[in-house]
This record gives sequence, structure tokens and C-alpha cells, in this order.
Amino acid sequence: MAGDNRDEQNPVTKHPQPEFEQQDQAHPGWTGPMDPPPDHGEESYQGSGLLEGRKALVTGGDSGIGRAVCLAFAREGADVLFTYLPEESEEAGETSRHIEEAGRTPVAVPCDVREEAQCERLVERAVTEFGRIDILVNNAAYQMSQPDGISAITTEQFDRVVRTNLYSMFWLSKMALPHIPQGGAILNSASVQAYKPSPHLLDYAMTKGAIVTFTQGLAQMLASDGIRVNAVAPGPVWTPLIPATLPDTTTFGKQSPLGRPAQPAEMAPAYVFLASPQASYITGEILNATGGTPLP
Repeated sequence: MAGDNRDEQNPVTKHPQPEFEQQDQAHPGWTGPMDPPPDHGEESYQGSGLLEGRKALVTGGDSGIGRAVCLAFAREGADVLFTYLPEESEEAGETSRHIEEAGRTPVAVPCDVREEAQCERLVERAVTEFGRIDILVNNAAYQMSQPDGISAITTEQFDRVVRTNLYSMFWLSKMALPHIPQGGAILNSASVQAYKPSPHLLDYAMTKGAIVTFTQGLAQMLASDGIRVNAVAPGPVWTPLIPATLPDTTTFGKQSPLGRPAQPAEMAPAYVFLASPQASYITGEILNATGGTPLP
């Protein structure tokens, strides 16, 4: 049948399925060497003005889910300030290019969100550039697989996971609040790990459970101020974090009911929806995007 695109619409076959080639990278990982290449929505995401004129701050926007969110926000009409680690400057440049091509203003800021002072400077930079923060996306995260269990998790690793995933979310939410107007939104990146923790990601899973609780509590605290707080809980997503932190990439995502990992582009619409006025009665919610894995 002419124009039949059912294979493209079938969620099982829409994107590459494992098995993949074994891939190993040093942390933080890079997009270029990945096979198959991650899809951030470069060719597929079409905006419709849902975030027209908004100003967004996104952590970890250089690659993966963060890049997909930055791209989608820009195509929906938002200017975007995003963070990256200094060694990810080339990746950050690619994100900036996508924002510029959407006709919006990109501001790429090297920032280690583990440091309170850097988080403070980040918020100050966003306010200097944009005057306000309509949308804060706490997305930056760190994980490192330890198949040998808790005995292999060093204090240094535990501290890095907690400071990256939790301290930064706390600091940035607290610091950004005076600059978030009524109608603004805070979005946090949780994970399926919050509900179904993998033993080899014990410390990471713990932080994702805390993000769920933080999201639900902060939402109640800020509801009367007209600021919504929600989270997205992805399942397995094909990002540079995977070859940089997991020992086996060949079957990554195969355990999901859809039989494959998500592409970053498949997560971005959830963030757009929760950030948009269309979600005006939604706060304190966790939008699970797990490829069919049932969660509580």
C-alpha cells in the first residue's frame, strides 16, 4: 500500500533493537562513536509553539535525554540555557547548533553541578541572560555499574552519585525558585530504577527513589505559588551514559516489554508536555516512560 508507514509507527520496530555491538567508553561518554547513533529528534521532532517565549534551564543538555529536551524545547519556542562538563564541549556545540537552527537562543555553560557555588553561578547566569527561569529541568545524572555489589561501591563513587543526582537538584530548585514566575515548572529526571532497582546500580537507584519523593513533596509545597513540579521516569534509554557506565551494551533494553531501549527523542515529548500550559492541572506526578514495564 502506497504510503503505508505502519512499520515506522510500530513501537517495537520503530527504533533499533538489540543485540548491539559491545561498546566501551570512558565516562562521561560521547555520542559520535555510538552504534546505532542515538536519535534526539533531529529529523522527527516538530514543534507547535507550546513553549513560545519561555526561558528554560536544563542540566546535562549536551547529549542524551538532555539534548533531546533542549532541541524539543527550542522547536516549541523556548530559549535554552544548558550545562555540560568541560570535556563535553564538542557535544555541547552540537546542542547549541540545534537550538540556533530552531531560531532560539542557546546558552551553553560548563558546570559541575556537584559544586554548590557552581550551581549558584549557573542560576545567576540564567537570570542575567533571560531575566527569569520559566522551566527548570534537573536532568544531569551520574551512575556507575558495580556488579560486585555494595562492597565495590567506594565512598568516592557514592558521594559523586549523590551530589550529582540529589544535591544539585536541591540546590538548583532552591536557588531558582525566586526567579520562577507563577505558571513556571520544575521537571526532574527520575528513572524506572526508583521502583525496580537493579542491584548493580544500587546507589544510583537509591537517588532516583529520592527524586520521586522530592518531586512529590516539593509539588505540594509550591502548588499555592502556581509553580508545578513533576518528574519523568524513563526506562532504558540509549545515551552515552550506557557505554560509559555499563559493562554489557549488547542486550541493553531488551528486557523491556517493547524489546528495545528508548531513543532520547522518545523522552522529550514527556518533558514538553509537563512544562507546557497544557499540563496546568498536573503537579506532583511521575510520568513513567518505561517501554511497558509496569510500575506502582
